[in-house]
Amino acid sequence: MKRHIPNFITCLNLFSGCIGVTFALTAQLQLAAYCVIASGIFDFLDGLVARALHVKSPIGKELDSLADVVSFGLVPGAIYYTLLTAAFPQSEYLFYLGFLVTVFSAIRLAKFNIDDRQTTDFIGLNTPMNAFYVVSLPFLAETYSGLIHHPAFILGSIVVTSALLVSNIRLFSMKLESMSWQKNRWKFIFIILSAVCIGLLKFAAVPVILVLYFLFSFIHFRRTAQAR
Repeated sequence: MKRHIPNFITCLNLFSGCIGVTFALTAQLQLAAYCVIASGIFDFLDGLVARALHVKSPIGKELDSLADVVSFGLVPGAIYYTLLTAAFPQSEYLFYLGFLVTVFSAIRLAKFNIDDRQTTDFIGLNTPMNAFYVVSLPFLAETYSGLIHHPAFILGSIVVTSALLVSNIRLFSMKLESMSWQKNRWKFIFIILSAVCIGLLKFAAVPVILVLYFLFSFIHFRRTAQAR
């Protein structure tokens, strides 16, 4: 029975993502964002529970990727699609470009599944982090509507995030092999600063956290290489 528990949690991730798609396509973007956050929690818990119960399985890995394509690929694509329909009301086709991020998210997940270099860290922006950035945009639009709804910003954001998903930029994962400050210094600092940013800025903190993620990953790997 216990071997099915992580897969059940993964299915909750997928189910939440499916609901998020319906919200995104009906322009209820903030509700879609909450669905992605719920999917992110389930995505974290399924791996945690699998490790705790020692019940990792090939089907669990594949199911996790399929769920992530929907929750962290299709939902962001649907959000971009909805933003583009408002930005280009006269266009018949341009808004479909929003789903480019879905395509690149699927490519990124496929690469992750077969890349032995990504067992402990990431190469390219991981799909949950990218999804959190995209779902933060509707909240940022409450304050920076002119920027967030500008066609150039939306299209530029799609291009940049899609490229980052399949890039060769090395980023650390938040899986900690130990609680050693020496080994995980930059990860811990990143977590602390991220928590402070969220406390102060709420959803507006996500783009800042994304920048910090790239910065501290660069420092972490550079210092690790120097230590060797």
